[in-house]
Amino acid sequence: ILFVGGFAVKLLVAALSRALLKAMRLDELLRTFLCSVASKVGWAILIVVALGRLGVDVGPLVASLGVTGVVLGFAFKESLGSLAAGLMIALNHPFKVGDYVIAGGSEGVVTELNMMATVIATADNKKVTVPNNSVWGSAITNFSALGKRRVDTRVGVAYGSDLAKATQVALDALKKVPGVLQDPAPAVAVACLDDSAVTFNVRPWAKCEDYWAVYSAAQVAVLEAFAKNGVDVPFPQVEVTMKK
Repeated sequence: ILFVGGFAVKLLVAALSRALLKAMRLDELLRTFLCSVASKVGWAILIVVALGRLGVDVGPLVASLGVTGVVLGFAFKESLGSLAAGLMIALNHPFKVGDYVIAGGSEGVVTELNMMATVIATADNKKVTVPNNSVWGSAITNFSALGKRRVDTRVGVAYGSDLAKATQVALDALKKVPGVLQDPAPAVAVACLDDSAVTFNVRPWAKCEDYWAVYSAAQVAVLEAFAKNGVDVPFPQVEVTMKK
């Protein structure tokens, strides 16, 4: 029974693996997990059948295993919750290894993903292991999923400046920054009238991997272009009128 049954289990697991491989939405993590579960369940059934053929009363054994399973379920409910969340992550693909995300309260690059936890490397090179139930139980922000990101910065110009000129100067400067995409095109527009300046939203687009380089270079380029073209970037200032 064990020899023939073990061979049959191996064939069934191999067939399951091939079938799951054809399902494009299932990643390697989920395929490995499902095949492992199928193999263990198959061997458990074989052992029970073999013990029955040897004359062992397997009824009490199966009952005791059921009770033990209930007890272990209560004892490891957090771990089982992470396992279930890992299944949901594997099925829904909210992110993959290499993506820059905010998940479970942590922000960084996903370096490892298993059925129990997600491992994130933060920007300051810290390794954070987040249980999958915390990841799936909160909002997940994936910065890498769509391939490009908008860079949001602001710059202020003095009251009395030629706003149309300032807008065009900023746009011309952005077009020369390496990594800035032309589709979608960069945008520059008045955001608000602050106490000491007219504030512009400066919004170029970049590929995800170029985001921080463009974020820094865009601000430097706009500031230098304003200085070259006589657009004043004021310091915060307050006018005080003294009465006698």
